[in-house]
Amino acid sequence: MGENTTTDLDVVVVGAGFGGLYALHALREKGFAATAFEAGSSVGGTWYWNRYPGARCDVESLAYQYSFSQDLVDEWTWSERYATQPEILAYADWVADRLDLRKDIVFNTRVDQAVYNEGGAYWDVRTSDGAHRTARFVVAAAGSLSAVAVAPFEGAADFAGEVYHPGSWPAEGVDLKGKRVAVIGVGSSAVQLIPEVAKQAAELTVFQRTPAYTVPARNRPLYDDEVISARRNHTELAESARHSYSGINIPIPGDAILEIPEPKRTVMLEKNWKLGGNLFLTAFTDVNSSLEANDVMAEFVRGKINDVVDDPEVARKLTPTDYPIGSKRIITDTNYYATFNLPHVKLVSVFEEPVERIVPDGVQTKAQTYPVDVIIYATGYDSMTGSLTRIDIRGRGGRSLGDSWADGAHTYLGIATAGFPNLFTVTGPQSPSVLVNMFAAIEQHVEWIVDCLDYLRRHDLVAIEARPEAEQWWDEQVEEAVQHTLYLHAKSWYRGSNIEGKASKFLVYANGLADYRDICDEIAGDDYRGFVLESPEGTVLAETTEVSA
Repeated sequence: MGENTTTDLDVVVVGAGFGGLYALHALREKGFAATAFEAGSSVGGTWYWNRYPGARCDVESLAYQYSFSQDLVDEWTWSERYATQPEILAYADWVADRLDLRKDIVFNTRVDQAVYNEGGAYWDVRTSDGAHRTARFVVAAAGSLSAVAVAPFEGAADFAGEVYHPGSWPAEGVDLKGKRVAVIGVGSSAVQLIPEVAKQAAELTVFQRTPAYTVPARNRPLYDDEVISARRNHTELAESARHSYSGINIPIPGDAILEIPEPKRTVMLEKNWKLGGNLFLTAFTDVNSSLEANDVMAEFVRGKINDVVDDPEVARKLTPTDYPIGSKRIITDTNYYATFNLPHVKLVSVFEEPVERIVPDGVQTKAQTYPVDVIIYATGYDSMTGSLTRIDIRGRGGRSLGDSWADGAHTYLGIATAGFPNLFTVTGPQSPSVLVNMFAAIEQHVEWIVDCLDYLRRHDLVAIEARPEAEQWWDEQVEEAVQHTLYLHAKSWYRGSNIEGKASKFLVYANGLADYRDICDEIAGDDYRGFVLESPEGTVLAETTEVSA
């Protein structure tokens, strides 16, 4: 290993979404030379690309923000309970300017390749503009849901009309007035955009594979006293959220739903339904662990669908029956089910009427051809791994990360991967990420990573790498955690089931943020147990085999 090897940068940060922005700020505060590369023309990540009509956060605004700075909390005022995409993007822009981060971000530039130099213990990074940089470390904050996925329909290239995906929506917007529109998919993005598309389109045909459980958002303007209280109590609230299961301060659940007699049970369900939001699922202690309890809540929601949708046959198609509520991502909506009462909106169940191919003038199913002018592929994302494996990342021996993860992602703590020294992932696979508040997850990840880099610098170390044994141990922890939930009772993007050919493996740590934080802190406090640490001369200074926490 080259003792005197120097690099252009200490750290390359991939992405300038909320993870990349905080990484850049935290690294700079610790004196590291860092540059972020961002494919978009500005900051915001997910909220830069997802500009589709109706795009809105499903975490309440007062929780969906940075907590590390009282000044940021005091100086920014959210307008609504659930912020819209434009407002969240404006927040990202404001934070970037407020913290003077743009000077260290290269926009309109993708990281195409990162190759680890084993002799020098650094990364050789090449970007889409042809530039070549070297950095001791790479922090990949490319996003959990940023690699768009389009189902491989036969004939898709022959379609003569307009084609869009919610995750790469044109910034200038799309004029759908008077057009015949097809939306393929009914995930979170589709549930938000379908009511908005219906307001413009002459005809709207929704092609549904699996019906979704949705909960009304009940969005409203924020009250002044809510904002004032959140600011005044920020320190206490932020600390509480950091050590909570979900990264959100939520009301303490009530009783087990199975222990509540009628009619009190229905009264409580109605009360929480009227409050709205995805916290509906947290109102009772047993609905996320007991199939019997879960079905009580699911049946209540099924009844709401029947109450709203006029046509019994349409209601039947929209009603989920074969998986527990919450085992796929719960969705919050505004007027989603009611949209199917409109005379120009049609629902096609592709289980009953499979799509056979895309034809030049529309969508051909087993039964008929639906003429359309526009297709919106609301087909989701190559979640958790796609944003990383679509970069040519090569570790020891030139092995690519994609090949290493071909049978399913394997990491240590969802942060590091054996065979890829000095590479860190923010809210990557096998971390709590998408099952908790993303801001809380981002802050925990970034602070742990930056503290780790500071530790290496203080101890004159140049490389850190997860041990295979540590990865195996963490695999077991992730698998054990999900066994206590209902997530395994559904095919979902949590396990890559939405991507044809992708290995089926649960990709999120399901024991919550507080438990995860404790494990990460204990491992760091034990001189990074489970990692190999190397000096400039190549000496292995720590090779602990014991990784149990």
